Amino acid sequence: MMEGDITFELPDGVTVSLESARARRAPEADEFARAVLAGLASRPREIPCRFFYDAVGSELFEEIAKLDEYYPTRVEAGLLEAHREEIAELAGPSRVLIEFGSGSSRKTSLLIGALESIPAYVPIDIASESLKEAAGWLLRQHPGLTIMPLISDFTRTRALPLLARGRRKLGFFSGSTIGNLTHDEARAFLANAARLLGKGSLFLIGVDLKKSLSVLLPAYNDAKGVTAAFNLNLLARINRELGGDFDLSRFAHEAVYNERHGRIEMYLVSLVRQTARVLGNPFAFAEGERIHTENSHKYTVGEFQALASRAGWQPVKAWVDPEQLFSLHLLRL
Repeated sequence: MMEGDITFELPDGVTVSLESARARRAPEADEFARAVLAGLASRPREIPCRFFYDAVGSELFEEIAKLDEYYPTRVEAGLLEAHREEIAELAGPSRVLIEFGSGSSRKTSLLIGALESIPAYVPIDIASESLKEAAGWLLRQHPGLTIMPLISDFTRTRALPLLARGRRKLGFFSGSTIGNLTHDEARAFLANAARLLGKGSLFLIGVDLKKSLSVLLPAYNDAKGVTAAFNLNLLARINRELGGDFDLSRFAHEAVYNERHGRIEMYLVSLVRQTARVLGNPFAFAEGERIHTENSHKYTVGEFQALASRAGWQPVKAWVDPEQLFSLHLLRL
């Protein structure tokens, strides 16, 4: 493979072109339809948060990341900027960089700039279009970088591209995305990542910390209403892609903190008694009935290190910002 190349590879190791990657939208749409129909039929109702990120949702999340209230993106970027040289020194040279749930990859550029002699960068994400855009942007920032996007659900990925196998690896999981998983799901993800990355690997993970509700709640319910629009876009996506007829003005965004589980929970709340259809299927909502759309678990440093240890990882070091808002954890297998 030539340096500076971008080649898509599926989980089974079969390389495909960008055109073929686009053709895979149909299975993704089928997965969305199955999840929505099953989630709306369940009690309580729920739709997995991974479906937030269509093109509109991704743009809205980029706007959320710029908000004053939403600290995770800027604080994590600040930690990477401040400690990237130390992270690179601990990682050592010639590690393949594997990013789980890569998204826009903007923060990843800080890490790539510090790491020495990266054989390849493998971003893993289910959204082929987002992977293409992010890979193109990164290649412009780091000419000569070999990028091998992997179209896969990062929580279930079973195999890496051939170029990454048999090499030392550094996993990267940013944005406190691990908080979207329950504790059991997070432990299962970390255990699967251990199998995928292999013995001797390192894993750098961004983890949101427990903190005052006066800081936490506004991050998920900003004054401008961008997070509300992001949440409601899930219904708009159902209308666009699954023939839904949701009236968005009859639903409201809600974010609450669940003290028992240590997490923010996001919901879409029906403001009136109503019925909405998806792919011809009617779903009746009572006034006040909720659709659960996201969890965002918060940890102390010790809680997360204990969770990682139960999945087979050894804590190496944790970095925390001066205001104790966010943490970066380096783990070793």
